[in-house]
Amino acid sequence: MVSLEKLKQLRLIHLCIAITFFTSGVCINLVQLLLHITVKPINERLFRKLMYYLCYSLYSQIVFVADWWAGCRMRVYMDEEDRRTYAGNEHVLLLMNHKYEIDWLTGWMICDKLGVLGNCKAYAKKPIRYVPIIGWGWWLAEFVFLNRNFDKDKEIIAKQLKVVYSYPDPTWLLLNAEGTRFTQSKHEASVKFAEERGMTPLKHHLIPRSKGFTASLATLRGICPVIYDINLAFKPTEKTPSTMLSLLNGKGVEPYMLMRRIPLEQVPEDETEAAAWLQKLFVEKDRIIDSFLETGSFFEKSGVKETPSELLKPRLSSLINFACWVFVSLSSIFYYLITSLLAANWTAFITASSVLGLFYWLMGQAINKTQISKGSSYGATSKSFASTSSPASTK
Repeated sequence: MVSLEKLKQLRLIHLCIAITFFTSGVCINLVQLLLHITVKPINERLFRKLMYYLCYSLYSQIVFVADWWAGCRMRVYMDEEDRRTYAGNEHVLLLMNHKYEIDWLTGWMICDKLGVLGNCKAYAKKPIRYVPIIGWGWWLAEFVFLNRNFDKDKEIIAKQLKVVYSYPDPTWLLLNAEGTRFTQSKHEASVKFAEERGMTPLKHHLIPRSKGFTASLATLRGICPVIYDINLAFKPTEKTPSTMLSLLNGKGVEPYMLMRRIPLEQVPEDETEAAAWLQKLFVEKDRIIDSFLETGSFFEKSGVKETPSELLKPRLSSLINFACWVFVSLSSIFYYLITSLLAANWTAFITASSVLGLFYWLMGQAINKTQISKGSSYGATSKSFASTSSPASTK
């Protein structure tokens, strides 16, 4: 008899997950497009309310894989008063380290637990908007898409931030200030850049690219009250790699997350001073991660005030949402396959089988895109930091 652990690693089961996600994704994209054409021109507030539930229905399927399928358990550290009074009840700009293949997913997990998953957004590369399902969904959900050309991007940022924070419910916007995911070659370029400019080299982060951050501040003031500084880490003793493939195979990991609420008025208004503030924040973030990796505590060697932790449990809503889509997607697909086979309609049968193969291939491509080894070369030279970073010294 096949054990549950072995069952979760079967390709047939992975195919069923792929069928569910991509079939539901196409349906959700079509409804999003319909609302974009019919409802948005008439009532933007209603459009954004409805968009929340569509985005949640799509994103929570990935959260289901982490929470319910793989059994991940996240421990979050946050000031008790901030957690009780503010978390999930206000617009937020998120600053998060970008080192792990699933750091974006841990962000979705905390958003789900705090009830803002349907309104979580991000600064993203413009080409992503053309990617089926996720990219289309993000475009229709009004994400901030950038060209990596500052002259063009600063205009996009100023315009799109007003859109993002006009949503009627709390919206969380992620800015990966490092600009790209941490790799050894990019880290070496980051250290070289810092040393050449008298800045403090970072051990666990890349030097943040301050132009996007400082360009956002003028628009953020008055419409987004706070920054949430998120520090994510996995214990060095964690045996399971923190990858999407691990989760798909039913192998859970334990992310640890320190969240700090920083009122926006604490950030200087002057652009040079704001850039220096960001660099100082990342020096502190580096100490926080260093402390955790050495001692298992974010606080012991970082000098940061200790806050209580909470082990977050999965929400039933993500399980119910996925179960509903499984029933709708798989019953429709297999009914079509069986009826085509019984009717000897080989064209329909081959077409449907090809679509299933395409879904499985797309799942593989999506997993590959999350792998650090498959990331872009952006940020692999010190010159690339010079084009997007402030020369402000934090040493």
